Amino acid sequence: MEFTAKDIAGLVGGTIDGNPDVKVNRLARIEDGEPEALSFLANPKYYPFINSTRSSIVLVQSDFQAEQELSCTLIRVDDPYTAFANLLEIYDKMRKGKTGISPLASISKSAKIGSNAYVGEFVVISDNAVIGDEVKIFPQCYIGENVKIESGTTLYPGVIIYYDCTIGKDCTIHGGSVIGADGFGFAPQSDNNYKKVAQIGNVVIEDNVEIGANTTIDRATLGSTIIRKGVKLDNLIQVAHNVEIGENTVIAAQTGIAGSSKIGKNCMLGGQVAISGHISIADDVKIGGKAGIAHSVTKQGSILLGAPALEISKFRRVIAIFNNLDKLYYRIGDLEKTIKQLQAEKISDEKIG
Repeated sequence: MEFTAKDIAGLVGGTIDGNPDVKVNRLARIEDGEPEALSFLANPKYYPFINSTRSSIVLVQSDFQAEQELSCTLIRVDDPYTAFANLLEIYDKMRKGKTGISPLASISKSAKIGSNAYVGEFVVISDNAVIGDEVKIFPQCYIGENVKIESGTTLYPGVIIYYDCTIGKDCTIHGGSVIGADGFGFAPQSDNNYKKVAQIGNVVIEDNVEIGANTTIDRATLGSTIIRKGVKLDNLIQVAHNVEIGENTVIAAQTGIAGSSKIGKNCMLGGQVAISGHISIADDVKIGGKAGIAHSVTKQGSILLGAPALEISKFRRVIAIFNNLDKLYYRIGDLEKTIKQLQAEKISDEKIG
């Protein structure tokens, strides 16, 4: 896609200083600029790069003053960072604006496909699946029987959605994610073997959810595993069967949530957090990276750190002690020597007496 400085200025409400007809077809950092690239300059730390950048167009603050003659065209805006972010959003929407159904896709005759949908090469859409308007399904995705995907949702390459699951509006699911695989349910037997417990529930993902690459969300044993609206999941997250994650909760990579746990709304979980099964986390809770949560958190707004996790104030006290353990060790050693010496002196005095 190609844009002129005039086009971009119109999109961001900027004024042009230079050639309005210069064209760009890519984005680049100002220090890595190249011809036909668009960059932005917001942080004064990067001001020197404006003199050497090869980018054709640079977004700058409206009151920016160059120290020398520049080869690039400037577009002056009130906030270059926000303007650039808006352009990225526009560009992303245009890039994802594909429509049409590839002849290499395999679509059941009983499936329903909405208007302006995109179905890429080697996509499989199974019996009775319902695909909403403007849904984008990139190549090599698998959509199981009776799956429902509502309007505006995007599935990137290699996403697998098992049977009976539902995906809400305006969701994004990144490549390699698996929605609705069996929960980890096995009943121990007297001969030390394990009998698989059939997982006959589903996964329900509400509106405006984003799921990172290679994240897995298991189907419920009975009922539903539920991801409420506005949830943002990073890459490589494991969500077990019958878990419920509340509205607008965000979770960083490599977190594992065991079965039947309930996480409240507006929570924030760092990377590699471990949540035990069958516990509840209150609303607005923040959990630091690598924390281990073994018991329910009932206090709204708690901040937890460590494994096992502690309230932040207690964790800080514990860490302060831990950081001085070596000094305490040597102090105890000195005290033991002193005690032994005093005991020896007392025994000697008693013998003399």
